[in-house]
Amino acid sequence: MNVTHTNPELPIIFEDDHLLVIEKPAGVLSQEDHTGDPDVLNLCKQHLSQSTKNPYVGLVHRLDRPVGGLMILAKTSSSANALSQQMRDRTMQKTYWAVTQGHPPQNGMLTHHLSKNRDTNIVTVVSGNQKKGKEAILSFAKMEEVGNLHLLSVHLQTGRPHQIRVQLAHEDYPIWGDYKYGKNQPDGRDIALRAVELIFEHPTLGHELQFELAPPNIEPWQHFSIAQS
Repeated sequence: MNVTHTNPELPIIFEDDHLLVIEKPAGVLSQEDHTGDPDVLNLCKQHLSQSTKNPYVGLVHRLDRPVGGLMILAKTSSSANALSQQMRDRTMQKTYWAVTQGHPPQNGMLTHHLSKNRDTNIVTVVSGNQKKGKEAILSFAKMEEVGNLHLLSVHLQTGRPHQIRVQLAHEDYPIWGDYKYGKNQPDGRDIALRAVELIFEHPTLGHELQFELAPPNIEPWQHFSIAQS
């Protein structure tokens, strides 16, 4: 597999003249913040700078810092606009896998209103009549159950900050390893939430692209057959 040859390296899933699909490692920022730590956007700029002077790189969507998985970046402004339009039209399909605790049903659809405190970077569920609350909708299906762990396939209908983490935790099936919204999480765990599938239309050629990414065969994914196939 190709990599960006940066520090840290990002695995390159797909690249052409218009877009770049990479695997974001858990713990790496999507874009720079006050910490100055490495981020996907600048790492991809470094990668493209090896062959192009002053490359354009557009961040189409983001993943929370603790979350790993598939991300798309645009290499031209026209591709960025086309991909962003797919995001707004909700024609881009994004699938996440989450390992949860608690007792989630076999499938479900969750609708909440979420509000983000920018000072604390904490998102909370608020009543629907509050102006600051934004509607958040997701659906999920249980793929496998091992002991008190549940592997869910999650599809977002909206794209709110921390949405999956907040909504699942609010329903009392928090994600394994989520220190921010879960309870009683032992130290040292990586959050068991990954962006595992992307389906979208190529921004210039028009054909459908589909990318899938298997979970790592590590705790807690290793308990499920899907990580061993």
